[in-house]
Amino acid sequence: MKELTKAEEQVMQNLWKLEKGFVKDVVELFDNPKPAYNTVSTIIRILEKKGFVSYKAYGNTYEYFPVVSKEEYTQKTMKKFVGNYFENSFQSMFSYFSKNENLSLKELEELKVIIEKEINSKKK
Repeated sequence: MKELTKAEEQVMQNLWKLEKGFVKDVVELFDNPKPAYNTVSTIIRILEKKGFVSYKAYGNTYEYFPVVSKEEYTQKTMKKFVGNYFENSFQSMFSYFSKNENLSLKELEELKVIIEKEINSKKK
């Protein structure tokens, strides 16, 4: 799976929210100042070439929809992130964030509950 630029990721975030839509719909989801219609249209065509987006044609108008799910992209991106910055160790990543991001006791307890649930599901 190819990497996305920041602008491409922003357009994909909007398409994932919409599930399907026209360029004008994607533009509308941006905060002000909104990017130009032509800019978003160009990015969507790039995303199509990269295999992230497809479309349904209605004459000269195109309705776009994601081909790659947000979950699939997140999984690939996180694996690469952990590999590049934490030597493929999720333990190192959690340790880093728990120490360096000043997580509150409540946040740490919530993470503990999530981890305990995952441990229990793996034991079964």
